[in-house]
Amino acid sequence: PQMDEEDMLSAITEFVKVEKDWVPYGEGESLYLRPFMFGNDEHLGVHSINRASFLIIASPSGSYYQEGINPVKIMIEDQDVRAVRGGTGYAKCGGNYAAATRAGEKAEKLGFTQVLWLDGVERKYIEEVGAMNVMMKIDGEIITPMLSGSILPGITRKSIIELLKSKGYKVSERKISIDEIIDALKSGKMEEFWGCGTAAVVSPVGELYYEGETYIINDNKIGETTQMLYNTLTDIQWGRTEDKFGWITRI
Repeated sequence: PQMDEEDMLSAITEFVKVEKDWVPYGEGESLYLRPFMFGNDEHLGVHSINRASFLIIASPSGSYYQEGINPVKIMIEDQDVRAVRGGTGYAKCGGNYAAATRAGEKAEKLGFTQVLWLDGVERKYIEEVGAMNVMMKIDGEIITPMLSGSILPGITRKSIIELLKSKGYKVSERKISIDEIIDALKSGKMEEFWGCGTAAVVSPVGELYYEGETYIINDNKIGETTQMLYNTLTDIQWGRTEDKFGWITRI
């Protein structure tokens, strides 16, 4: 079953009205909302579902960047895969996280924050970083992997593309190989690299590790475009600047 979009937004709106006392008001704090569905047919077996429950979890959350936005260290994973085309990689599905656990644990043990995933067929094209979409600035061009069926069509990704285009940036949604990225890193054309998602908004990457080599991006500092995106998006979210895109829902 599919949840009607208007019904879902109405349910979330009414839920927040009821739970408004849980909304924190400190700088960078928020009430993080996670609507989700699960099948609840009353029998066992592997099959499609005919009935599902829709729920909303709310969690008061502190500032994601309590000590400022510091670039993270990322390991490029070339063995395990997060998802493949024809599967559930395009959806916010619990099974995708289960498949990513082993590589994430390996990266953490080696001192990295997250994993940069390659495609599940050729192990050649980059897809996502951790549980976020990924973007980069190479020689003035903003590049993000095209939606191929194994990449989440993130709402923050969508907002950033719209925002960048409104400011005149050249934005390309296409396949980008790890070889192209390494070439850009070696030549100095890689200007910025970041992940984007609802929790972090943007997460700058300062270091990439691949096949025993470490590559530093922008002297391990947050880039100008990344900082602009974070400032603009959070200013819109917090009502500090005009929402020209119609993203905000008032409750």
